[in-house]
Amino acid sequence: MAKETQLHITEEMKERVILVGVDQDTVGMDTESCLDELDELVKTAGAVSVARMIQKRERVHPAHYLGKGKLEELQVMINAYDATGIVCDDELSPAQIKNLEQILNTKIMDRTMVILDIFASRAISKEGKIQVELAQLKYRLSRLAGIGASMSRLGGGIGTRGPGETKLEVDRRYIKSRIAELNRELKEIETHRQLLRSQRDKKGTPVVSLVGYTNAGKSTLINHLTDAEVLAEDKLFATLDTTTRLVKLPNGSDILLTDTVGFIQKLPHNLVQAFRATLEEMKYADILIHVVDSSNSQRKEHMNVVYNTLRELGCEETPVITAFNKIDKEEVEYPLPIDMKAMYTVNISAKKGEGIENMLETVEELLKSFRKSMKVLIPYQDGSLISYIHGKCELISEEHTETGYLIEAYVTEEVENRLQPYVCE
Repeated sequence: MAKETQLHITEEMKERVILVGVDQDTVGMDTESCLDELDELVKTAGAVSVARMIQKRERVHPAHYLGKGKLEELQVMINAYDATGIVCDDELSPAQIKNLEQILNTKIMDRTMVILDIFASRAISKEGKIQVELAQLKYRLSRLAGIGASMSRLGGGIGTRGPGETKLEVDRRYIKSRIAELNRELKEIETHRQLLRSQRDKKGTPVVSLVGYTNAGKSTLINHLTDAEVLAEDKLFATLDTTTRLVKLPNGSDILLTDTVGFIQKLPHNLVQAFRATLEEMKYADILIHVVDSSNSQRKEHMNVVYNTLRELGCEETPVITAFNKIDKEEVEYPLPIDMKAMYTVNISAKKGEGIENMLETVEELLKSFRKSMKVLIPYQDGSLISYIHGKCELISEEHTETGYLIEAYVTEEVENRLQPYVCE
């Protein structure tokens, strides 16, 4: 009995929120599905959504997000559902938050606040924590600036005199100082990453990055292929930290496989900026594996979000293999979407290991297409080049002749230049 009471109290302590969205009839943006996703975000953040409201408008109301009639309806809903707050599907301005708080007398949140809260709870590495704090501070700074402007326009009165203004300036100065400090720390981490990248380039190991919508199964895939032990849960943003592991392809050659943070609709701009250094690892990848949750009814929209984000990051020219994941699920609707932006598409189940071998063979084929075959005769006195070739190339054939090693291999541009003096017909 005591256990039941304890569970009941815990449930009561959860924030009860109403989800609110404005349907602006935007092409490629379904408000109902956006609220479904917001529901998942709220759940991930530890709250529970008790109701939702959507208003059709040409644009959001600049002063209080919704029209006055809908605000009255919302007030009734808050009382009826005993809600502790509302979560709006768009980023709210400081004025909108202030006005809504005054009208509804409840806690006001937006999608950005919820996402930042989730990121703050998920960050594990030092870099991840810095990136999240940076995004949070930039978000807070924009709100402080808005409050300061509204206070200065009041022209005096209760709550607008000296001490309040001073406190505001102190907060603003502290946040700016902390942002500068975090940017310096991120710069150091970025320099270290560039050093690691240049070492990787010297080794010539191809880099393959996993990209995709959040909860598409990227972490499950890298865990199946390696011993990465990345946290993989059926949750949005289960992991934020970038993980890179060595993976052996069926032909015996190695690739570096990198897992990155998942994308989402309306990903906060400050968050993209803060994670830009991490996300830009994709720019240096030879291949992107776009992991798609094929069982999700919004899979096509999710694919568009991923490609839009890749374009923002300058990765639209990188070759893509689309891996339709979770094909073992009953919810998968066939036929699967045709991905015109991908060079190849494969069907996989990262959880059960189905189609993984085929995916790796596809990576092999694509890597081969970047290289050209080259036949060289290496004299025995230049035998040190043999280990270089073995380390950098995929061998087609190798033969010992009277004058040296006759080798045919797939080579990169760098290797081709190095071996040019030894080319034979």
